[in-house]
Amino acid sequence: MNKPITHDYYYGHEAEQYTFYRLPKALFTDSRYKHLSDGAKILYGLMLDRMGLSVKNGWLDDNGRVYIFFTLNDILEYMNCGQDKGVKLLAELDAQKGIGLIERVKQGQGKPARIYVKKFVGSAESLTSEKPKSALRAESVELLASEEPKSAPRKSRSQDFGKTECNNTDKNKTEYINTENLSIHPASEQKASGPSQSMVMDRMDEVNFCREQIKTNIGYYVLIDQYGAERLDGIVELMTEAVCSARPVFRIGGGEYPREEVKRRLLSIRSLEIQYVFECLDENAPRVKNIKSYLLSALFNAPVTMDAYYRAKANDFLNGPRP
Repeated sequence: MNKPITHDYYYGHEAEQYTFYRLPKALFTDSRYKHLSDGAKILYGLMLDRMGLSVKNGWLDDNGRVYIFFTLNDILEYMNCGQDKGVKLLAELDAQKGIGLIERVKQGQGKPARIYVKKFVGSAESLTSEKPKSALRAESVELLASEEPKSAPRKSRSQDFGKTECNNTDKNKTEYINTENLSIHPASEQKASGPSQSMVMDRMDEVNFCREQIKTNIGYYVLIDQYGAERLDGIVELMTEAVCSARPVFRIGGGEYPREEVKRRLLSIRSLEIQYVFECLDENAPRVKNIKSYLLSALFNAPVTMDAYYRAKANDFLNGPRP
């Protein structure tokens, strides 16, 4: 028998420092859900929590419905289970195979499925309950009034087993995450006693979420065969660091640029720009003294210089080298 772990006590306000997941009481008290496994109920709670980031980043379809990305690998990690159990938990919640608390819509082309998390209370027309409607409404209001969700993807993934799709909302039709609403806290804004553990965890979650978004944007899992994980990870970490930075101004290539412009440029980068940056780096490697500064400058300028670069190369190929 394993020796029990010794845990310390909570003192004073220490008990208030953590962020918690909340599970709807109805999943345990409503007769409709009595056959759901405890794992499926916990997974539904995690998916409800994930919607907070979707709302922050405007992940809505054309009908205004919120959707999330929660891959099988996310389930395996959060639930600490094997693939067979992860698939079973999804099936329990699924609209086609299970109780209908979630609806999965496949995107095709290697993209992860969108997941629509359905209301656990349901409509009067489609559901009947032993509880009075007033009690169901009260539970729904309790859930909506709970603390803002803060979960996020953790590690690199692929297709339905990993990647998160890029942001593409009916509000702005962009393909990158809306960083204006990311809760990145500059150190100067923390309390004198330092950031609480929950604030640190929140920031880590959001940085991880941003990292996954960048990987999706650049087609990480397609480029990895060509450039290798080590080179690509260096690029991803550099972009993540810049996008999540709280500094108001960046100095790039001798110029100064506001934070939001740097984020906008970096989050518009796709696989073609990454290929262009690596090509430029390989050509200029002997002359590069500060690789980090060079890469940041190349990434920042790639969206506006790439076309001219390739046009010049095409002209050289067609017309021969310049005298």
